[in-house]
Amino acid sequence: MGYSRELQVNPPHTTEFRETSASAPLAWEWRETLPKDAVRRRLLFLADTLTMLVAVGATTLVEGTTDPLWALAAFPFWIILAKAEGLYDNDHPKIWHRTSDEAAALFHWATLSVAGTLFYIRALPTETITIDSAVTMGVTALAGAFVFRAIARAAWRSLVTPERAIVIGSGQLAAQVRRKLAIEPGHHVTLIDARGMAASGQRREPVRFEDLSKEDLTTLLYETRAERVILAATELDESTLARVVSVARSHGVKLSVVPPLRAMLGTAVELSHIAEMPVIEYRTWEPSKSTMAIKRLIDIVGSAIGLVLLAPLMAVIGIAIRINSPGPAFFRQSRAGRHGRPFKIIKFRTMCRDAEDRIAEVISPDGLEEPMYKLRNDPRVTGVGRFLRRTSLDELPQLINVLRGQMSLVGPRPEEVWLVERYGETERFKLQMRPGVTGPMQVHGRGELTFQERVAVEREYVEKYSLRKDGQIVLRTASAVLRANGAY
Repeated sequence: MGYSRELQVNPPHTTEFRETSASAPLAWEWRETLPKDAVRRRLLFLADTLTMLVAVGATTLVEGTTDPLWALAAFPFWIILAKAEGLYDNDHPKIWHRTSDEAAALFHWATLSVAGTLFYIRALPTETITIDSAVTMGVTALAGAFVFRAIARAAWRSLVTPERAIVIGSGQLAAQVRRKLAIEPGHHVTLIDARGMAASGQRREPVRFEDLSKEDLTTLLYETRAERVILAATELDESTLARVVSVARSHGVKLSVVPPLRAMLGTAVELSHIAEMPVIEYRTWEPSKSTMAIKRLIDIVGSAIGLVLLAPLMAVIGIAIRINSPGPAFFRQSRAGRHGRPFKIIKFRTMCRDAEDRIAEVISPDGLEEPMYKLRNDPRVTGVGRFLRRTSLDELPQLINVLRGQMSLVGPRPEEVWLVERYGETERFKLQMRPGVTGPMQVHGRGELTFQERVAVEREYVEKYSLRKDGQIVLRTASAVLRANGAY
């Protein structure tokens, strides 16, 4: 490979780089103690806190009688809504960081936050609120969100060093990218040449994407200490693009792709623009710790409340199963959890007691073309079991798995361990998250989906995960259960 020879990489360093686990970002010594994106999230959180304080303060001045301490008690509600709207995470994949781009989300967040706070204040026996003060809170919150978030982003740019980016590609497309980044303000990106030095006025031979193997790409990222790769290849096919995505995802490096053809926009994960030029942004990192902490908190609270409220129904279902067929009411089976760790899933039994011993009657495990199976008319399913499957009531005991931390309320479908062992590298992405009681597969066709269709919807969920997406899936689950499409 011509490029690796030109770099004259020190072999020990290269070996250490390549052997780092692909499941976590590389801990290169050049990374800052507090990641740049974490700094931005904290500053945006501070901006939202100031927005809340100013809105409450303005309302108190207008109302005159409202105790601001009561309104401040609604502060967690504001922050959780902001997190659900993606207001702390949407900047992460983008080259551009502009407050105006999130205008719709800010309006939605401010409206819901103010409405929730006003309803809360009105519910208090000693507090009142007028139309004037309500309008004041809404206008102040919306204006404050724009102003304070713009200041927060400006402060972020002054506090952290620009993102180190390297353009891979040659020809006019790569030249256009370099020019746009040079003349357009606001991106906070520094282009790095092939030896990791800041790009200057010197003319250098651009890195040819066609000459780079996965090993060369890995070496290139290490040598340049790049935090983002901008791929601007004039000729790009699926296999070569997959090579770059794989390396970027393995090492937690952000990836932006400037598509050579408009037809490629159909494969975009997220689309943004540098002036008039489209840029495809790929999510090549795991969700933030705060997002996953909130997701886990929702799991604990939701599963606990669900188990208490649904206990009488679950008792009735258990009795019906025992009456309908001999055997226990619950069914336990080994499934693959997060990172492939097996756990015992708990469901209501919908099949005869010896169903697992009779699996050879319905399928040949060794003869499966793909690592999945779903039978429309499985003879092992009992009468009560068909009803439970059609209504998805057989899934209710999985709330116990959620409470234990083995599953989530929303996530990829939990598959049997022997099926997951057949997964290739392209299917194992779903193991990055806890499996869910419901998820994208359940709301997009359930048993009607082919394996590749299931992989596609679950990949989109994992790679573009957000709390808002969980909420959308939960809302869609009710209609999916009522339609019962693919439920067998």
